[in-house]
Amino acid sequence: MPSTVPFKDLSLSFAKNKVTDDLLVKKEDAAVKQAVLNLLLTNKGERVYNSDYGSNIRTYLFEPLDFGTAGTIKDEIVRTLRNYEPRVSIDECVVEPNIASNGFDVRLDFQVLSRADVPPISIEFFLNRSQ
Repeated sequence: MPSTVPFKDLSLSFAKNKVTDDLLVKKEDAAVKQAVLNLLLTNKGERVYNSDYGSNIRTYLFEPLDFGTAGTIKDEIVRTLRNYEPRVSIDECVVEPNIASNGFDVRLDFQVLSRADVPPISIEFFLNRSQ
């Protein structure tokens, strides 16, 4: 029986488990989702000893709210995940301008490469200048 490495990470809320009084832990697909979002929303230069880690997505939020900028954001998302998140394979990345809300709607579909038992994961989030 092949063994699989479980994905675990601390919840970024740093909330405590009411029963054990330990910090909450995210597991499996929730841990990978959290890692992907953290990576994408970390600005380059924020990590002290790895200034190239992260993405430049937020710099594009001050560009025109159009499909050209959406394409640039999509390219940055794909490049960032290929460089820094080897656990995932991107199936689809859709970035669309949302004029009414003054930002970009993002949908990211990916697979966890080393785990056949984890179903495909989809993340949807909204990017705007106030993040």
